[in-house]
Amino acid sequence: MFLVYGFGVEAQQKPNVAAPKKLELIKQVVETSCGQCKFNMKGEECNLAVRINGKAYFVDGVNIDDHGDAHAKDGFCQRVRKAEVSGLIVGNRFKATSFRLLPETKGTKTLL
Repeated sequence: MFLVYGFGVEAQQKPNVAAPKKLELIKQVVETSCGQCKFNMKGEECNLAVRINGKAYFVDGVNIDDHGDAHAKDGFCQRVRKAEVSGLIVGNRFKATSFRLLPETKGTKTLL
């Protein structure tokens, strides 16, 4: 008596996946400040952050002290400022390709 076992082999088809869309670096004006001091983000020390659409992200590519002393009376740990930025959000971080701090004008100082 012989037992015969059949094995079916099927070729696996690759899912129909569209090519990833090109990521665009959009120039926009955002709020920027110290993530820990002004945006209530968790961290060990003061770090530059931007707030985009109500969500705060730490910034890579720009240091908090690149625009003066963060702890000065007009520094990022004391004020929320506006900046014109370009970059991508990757994970939970903003990868800046450009970052230009906008000058403060009367009535735009934010002391959150």
